[in-house]
Amino acid sequence: MLPETIEWISGAPMLRLLDQRKIPVSVSFVDCRSYEDTAGAIENMTVRGAPAIGVAAAYGVVLAAHSDISTIDKALSRLSATRPTAVNLFWSIEKMRSVFNENKNSPELYSLLESEAIMIDREDRDINKKIGAHGAVLLPDKATVITHCNAGALATSGYGTALGVFRSARDSGKDIKIYADETRPRFQGGRLTAFELCEDGFDVTVICDSMAAFLMSREKIDAVITGADRIALNGDTANKIGTYGLAISAKSHNVPFYIAAPISSIDFNCPNGDSIPIEERDHSEVRKVGGEILVHEDAKVWNPAFDVTPADLIRGIITEEGIFEPSDIKKLHKITA
Repeated sequence: MLPETIEWISGAPMLRLLDQRKIPVSVSFVDCRSYEDTAGAIENMTVRGAPAIGVAAAYGVVLAAHSDISTIDKALSRLSATRPTAVNLFWSIEKMRSVFNENKNSPELYSLLESEAIMIDREDRDINKKIGAHGAVLLPDKATVITHCNAGALATSGYGTALGVFRSARDSGKDIKIYADETRPRFQGGRLTAFELCEDGFDVTVICDSMAAFLMSREKIDAVITGADRIALNGDTANKIGTYGLAISAKSHNVPFYIAAPISSIDFNCPNGDSIPIEERDHSEVRKVGGEILVHEDAKVWNPAFDVTPADLIRGIITEEGIFEPSDIKKLHKITA
């Protein structure tokens, strides 16, 4: 049974986060008692995955309100600065900011903020199940798929987006075989996706990122499905580094490539992928694994955390409202208005 990724302990109050840096070696938790604790946990990737960090940030605002209402503006700014690419983070923070601005003089401010954060948390789970149900119909009764990074229960409040599609497909009676890219340099596929799929009894095989194209040439792959951290208005999509190359390989081998993501991952103010900010992380993530140094000290390292897959490589975007061609996602704006 999978441990809870995010647990809000109202009576404390405290945010308990599954420490994803320790999986699969151990299962442990980090307790956040302040917005600064929460911001640090997002930055150091104790909690990661676009929907999950949005939920965590919402609870971080609640912790600020409990400690000192005068720090809420500071908390909103601090949490906004943690990671630049995942738009769910900013969507969540803006929802919390709206509640704060509308009720800042209310004696019920704390309870209103807490209720909003809990709603964001619960709605994420419901949305994921809707995404899963829509996406499951894309897969044949016996399907072999590839996914990249971790877009599962560990990256969300529960169930998952891309992995939610596989869960829903299996629940409907389909036989699902999954290949998971290991996802260098932080190995989210090998460490996290394999962990949660094995815990749930799936048939999962981990491959190095560079093996996916060769696999497609040797075995029938029915679909590639990944999550997303930000989707531009034209359908260009930012996701974990390596997704772009996987999409190119899929097109070359006539394998349909899908994105599974909530509408909150669509940035309706971002015209295209060139406008998506790409986080660059510390060179040490590439330079060494564990305590072992792999790269010569004089060699330079470039470490973008995400890349952008052009819309023309994406067959469809699976949302809670259904499956859309990339050129049609702009129609979803009315739902968020």
